[in-house]
Amino acid sequence: MNTHLSTKRIVLTGLLAALVVAGSAIRITVPVEITGTTSIHLGNILCALSGILLGPWLGGAAAGIGSALYDLTNPLYVSEAWITFLFKGAYGLAAGLVAWRVLGQCSYRRAVAATAAGAVVYAVLYLLKSYFYNGLLLGGLAPAAALVTVAGKLPATVFNAVVAVVAAPLLAVAIQKALVKQHLRLQ
Repeated sequence: MNTHLSTKRIVLTGLLAALVVAGSAIRITVPVEITGTTSIHLGNILCALSGILLGPWLGGAAAGIGSALYDLTNPLYVSEAWITFLFKGAYGLAAGLVAWRVLGQCSYRRAVAATAAGAVVYAVLYLLKSYFYNGLLLGGLAPAAALVTVAGKLPATVFNAVVAVVAAPLLAVAIQKALVKQHLRLQ
């Protein structure tokens, strides 16, 4: 693998980070009685796509930076932007590791596996944060009540993961085919 950080790869990382911001902004915020809100959005699709197209490190950077930038534009999420950077970065990193290190060249099945891996990593991190950070630490809730907050966030988390597992592989394969047709490579 070429580890040279070319201008093209830096620009593509910035482009995908910008797309993550835009995808994160396309959302439906769902009120959850105990914890405040959860959201259904398109950002996860682009976090997975970042990892699949750019690889683990740049894909993770694009996913983390783009998601954190979105959080910095929304007063509801500003205080957690640093956590979002880490957790969404882990989403792109996991998808990129599976797509590039474990599975090799992009195909639909491989992109599905990569997206699913990223979605599982992110969902676990997000739900743990909801329990420990938002529930126990900030919310001061009893463990049972904090667990209820996780249950309230679970439907949107699963929905976002499923939408990403369906959409990101389709986009990844289409983009890869277009790049090959134009004799361009991201890797």
